[in-house]
Order: sequence, then structure tokens, then C-alpha cells
Amino acid sequence: MIIAIDGPAGSGKSSTARAVAERLGFRHLDSGAWYRALTLAALRDGVAPERWGELAEADVDTLGVDASFRGGVLVMSHHGAELADDELRGEAVTANVSRMASAPGVRAWLLGRQRAQARGRDVVVDGRDIGTVVFPGAEVKVYLDARADVRAARRLLQRGQAELSPAAVDAEAGRLRTRDAKDASRPIAPLRRAADAVLVDTSDLSFEEQVDTIVALARTRMEGPRTS
Repeated sequence: MIIAIDGPAGSGKSSTARAVAERLGFRHLDSGAWYRALTLAALRDGVAPERWGELAEADVDTLGVDASFRGGVLVMSHHGAELADDELRGEAVTANVSRMASAPGVRAWLLGRQRAQARGRDVVVDGRDIGTVVFPGAEVKVYLDARADVRAARRLLQRGQAELSPAAVDAEAGRLRTRDAKDASRPIAPLRRAADAVLVDTSDLSFEEQVDTIVALARTRMEGPRTS
């Protein structure tokens, strides 16, 4: 079974997908980690962001990014060295990952790898085009969303900011809206809700409540007839 979770930046897709996978005994295929690892690799290897849109699949191969599952969780590496989560979520990566994700050659390169990693496995996959492009036949599709101010506060807390001033939340919400606009308007695989995806607005839900909602959807689907 494939559970596809899409949604805008800061909606909690990765943490929610990870928790859903743990509850169901599935593997978590984090597409955002792939794009972040590719972004970090390109920056480290001196490939200018202005060139990313021109990268062919063979060029992406030379970045030396790979992934493997460890205990059901995806672990990224660069030229054989494991990448820590704080490296993948650094400011430079966050500022440039949307550009990497919009590169046609990068998306084509990654599409095959995501499908290969999911083949023959029960997985929870999160991203922005999982239910629309990568796994359009996923048995369960969820579009996770929340108000921009809520997403901003969660993003700041995730970065370790203990006190959230209104100004800081407003500034982060503005950055998220800008990212949303870029993701929704890109010509290749734009951010959008699949026609058959269930909308889960987490603005007023606890983390456990949103996980429970998706697990319940998955279990209902598991009890019914499966498609091929």
C-alpha cells in the first residue's frame, strides 16, 4: 500500500508521515529529504543555483546523492557520507530547495528512484506532487494543510525558537506564502491537491489528532478491496 501525503511548506508532512508510518509498520519515503540532499550536495560541490534548471539526469548522478532505509526511515548520504537532519534543514538549503525541486532534470531523475524505493513495499510518501505525479494510483491520498500563521509558528518552533513574537511569525508566514506561490506556479509538477485526496486541515488539530485521522483513513482502505 502507498499512502501519499501532499501539502504546502510547513504543513508538517514529514513529521506526520513518519508517525503514520511508525503506527502502521510502513516505511517512510521522505521526498523532501531527497530534494534537500540534492540541494546541499549541489551547494557543496559548487554547482551554482542558476545552473540547476539545466541539469540533465546524468549531471544529477554526479552529485553523489543516495538514500537507504534504516528502521523504516530514509537516511540520505552525499558521496557515501550520511547527512544529518540539521544539515538538510539549514538556512542555505531551505532558501534554495524550491529551485532544485523545480528543475526538470532533477525531477525526472528522482521519479524513478522514488518509485523503485516504493516497489513491493508498504510506504508513506510525503511531498508536493506525490498523489498527482509520483504515485497517482496511491491507495490513500491526503492533502495536509494549515493556516500560514500556524505553519509559521510550527516552523519556528522546529528550528528551536523558544519565544514566538508576532513579528517573527508574520515574517515567517510571509516567507511561506512566497514559497507556496512558487510551488503552485512552477510549470512542472506544481503543488496542488489531487482530485481524490482527502483534505486534512491541521490548523486546530493536535499532532496526535492529525496522525489518528490519516491512520484511520489507511485502516479503512486496508479493510476494503485493493486496486492493482
